[in-house]
Amino acid sequence: MKVSAFTFIKNGQILGYPFIQSIQSILPIVDEFVINVGQSEDDTLALIQSINDPKIRIIQSIWNDNMHDRGYVYGQQKMIAQFNCTGDWAFYIEGDEVYHEDDLDKIRASMQTHVDNPEVEALVFDFYHFYGNVNSYLDSPGWYRSEARMIKNSVRSYAPDGLFWLVLDSNKNGRYPKAKHTGARCYHYGWVRSEEQMNLKSQKVQQYWGGEPAKIDYSQMDQSIIKEFSGTHPKIVQDWLPQDKGIYQADPNYDPTKKQKKHRLMLKLEEWFNLELSKKHYKLIK
Repeated sequence: MKVSAFTFIKNGQILGYPFIQSIQSILPIVDEFVINVGQSEDDTLALIQSINDPKIRIIQSIWNDNMHDRGYVYGQQKMIAQFNCTGDWAFYIEGDEVYHEDDLDKIRASMQTHVDNPEVEALVFDFYHFYGNVNSYLDSPGWYRSEARMIKNSVRSYAPDGLFWLVLDSNKNGRYPKAKHTGARCYHYGWVRSEEQMNLKSQKVQQYWGGEPAKIDYSQMDQSIIKEFSGTHPKIVQDWLPQDKGIYQADPNYDPTKKQKKHRLMLKLEEWFNLELSKKHYKLIK
């Protein structure tokens, strides 16, 4: 079994991504790591080159700044990297995602178990979406609790906006991949960066989604979905993590949006009927 990892990144340094720690977190269990580096305004490329690992293969690209339709540039850049993978599995990781060293053997075992099963096209991870600080994460159907992050290279797939895969059984119709769960978690740290970095990110990336930059204010969040994290963070990211104490406290006067109130109702339904109602971009198979 050969395992490829891949990612794309642009302006990772100035936007505060822990992209070096992200890459290093899964290097031990992959055979190659394809990194598509967009032309940046900082030292992103030099920092990746400084990892100096023979598994890493760097592609340099220039993004199409005239494409503003629903994040399609992200899909293009993701697929440039994926199409250069040569392994049985293609393991996608984003620049603010990190995996725990305690889960690496579990992830590798899941890949080995399902590599020869034609019914399994993808592998799924649960997610911790840390928010405000590293002691707090969000638990709501509005924040995907699980996602496919690994797909077989033998599957005819593409990513329309970079966020998920569609499998093409025909030239016109796409479906979500059939998947098994790895039993491991992805640690998502995007929302613990400084608000300044998050607002800069909003300015830099919103153009590709055809909208105006959103003003990021961490305090404007429904406190009821902020949960305390009691586990341990991956060792590789410890030096990057902001040092905060206690659970994050949102603005007590914040009035949840209509969508957030809908998610509150969905949480109640989950509790009452033992359901899991968050969005899934895969079909879990038995």
